[in-house]
Amino acid sequence: MSRLQEFLPPIAVAVVALEHLLFLVLEMLLWETPFGRRTFGTTVELAKQTRALAANQGLYNGFLAAGLLWSLIAGSMGRPLQIFFLSCVIVAGVFGALTAKRSILWVQALPAAIALALVLALT
Repeated sequence: MSRLQEFLPPIAVAVVALEHLLFLVLEMLLWETPFGRRTFGTTVELAKQTRALAANQGLYNGFLAAGLLWSLIAGSMGRPLQIFFLSCVIVAGVFGALTAKRSILWVQALPAAIALALVLALT
């Protein structure tokens, strides 16, 4: 296996983890800001009404990020943890695409599916 093949899976997992840390920040800290409202297409009123729901959603994204980061330092348990947490992200992304906004499939599920494919193929 080449050095590139060796590093691709953990890099892909780290990218998905970073993405979910960004979701946490957007949903927990920036939800009601102009940037947060523009990102999620909400109005001032809707953002205010849904801030608790968004914060809860952000916390879950943080747990996904934590699990993915854990998988990168977990030694022999890393691969099973990566498979589990990436699968969780994919399921959440598909569910979000079906129930909320189609673009979630491309923004959340696709990067996780690519990372999962790399983990399965190269580790």
